[in-house]
Amino acid sequence: MVTTAETYHVPVLLKESVDGLDIKSDGIYVDVTFGGGGHSREILSRLDKKGHLYSFDQDADAEQNIVDDDRFTFVRSNFRYLHNWMHYYGVEQIDGLLADLGVSSHHFDDETRGFSFRYDAPLDMRMNKRAGKTAADILNEYSEEALADVFYLYGELKNARRIAAAICAYRQQQRIETTVDLTKATEKLIRTEKEKKNLAKMYQALRIEVNHEMDALRDMLKSATSLLTTKGRLSVITYHSLEDRIVKNVMKAGNVEGKVEQDFFGRISSPFRTVSNKVITPSEEELQTNPRSRSAKLRIAEKI
Repeated sequence: MVTTAETYHVPVLLKESVDGLDIKSDGIYVDVTFGGGGHSREILSRLDKKGHLYSFDQDADAEQNIVDDDRFTFVRSNFRYLHNWMHYYGVEQIDGLLADLGVSSHHFDDETRGFSFRYDAPLDMRMNKRAGKTAADILNEYSEEALADVFYLYGELKNARRIAAAICAYRQQQRIETTVDLTKATEKLIRTEKEKKNLAKMYQALRIEVNHEMDALRDMLKSATSLLTTKGRLSVITYHSLEDRIVKNVMKAGNVEGKVEQDFFGRISSPFRTVSNKVITPSEEELQTNPRSRSAKLRIAEKI
């Protein structure tokens, strides 16, 4: 499959998210979700010769979009290791960090990766194809209880236990290897009128589990909080309630649990102040040109 920066992923909330960084031309910035490089290129366009951008992506396919620029460093790694890599490059503080937590269009459109139920494909779903369990491994190896937890916690599926039971019954007859196998195993439990929505939730849950997305997000935000300089900006685009809740908690309270601490005078003690009181969502024009942006929410905070 031939991929270009343009086809890999159309950047969501491009201007709004980069504007939110309030970029200093000589600053040090991090894009932890490089993908097609759309956000990274916009950040670079606002930097002078003294500025620098570090961009992370664990997917080898994203390397095809690397920017040839002395002010740019590509880090082939999961963003959960942000702190380690910044230490490696001798960076003690950063002026801003951008994260677009959505799955790239490329992943949904690549029928060999198993991210979408639209294709008959092997159930892989690994962002990093070089390591870790695949979705098929999880479906065939997890206990019924563990599968139910995955579908309930990460897919918010009310019938998670019944889905898990159906999968376990099916795999006793044959191993679940492909998207078609998974559809067959669960077809009696997916209501026809909500088929696409429920399948999307099931695939979301598997993808999150395969890639340890919630743990990685927590680790990255913790590192970002310590790395950001005073008045440094955090600009994060989320796509579902699970990740949005974590981001909101960190920006409000400085921790993923959202535990608010107050000083003697009752003032909330947090390392951040929110830049926008309201969540920023795509314009009608963007929704028409890029339908995958419809669930996007942008939150921006400043280190204080």
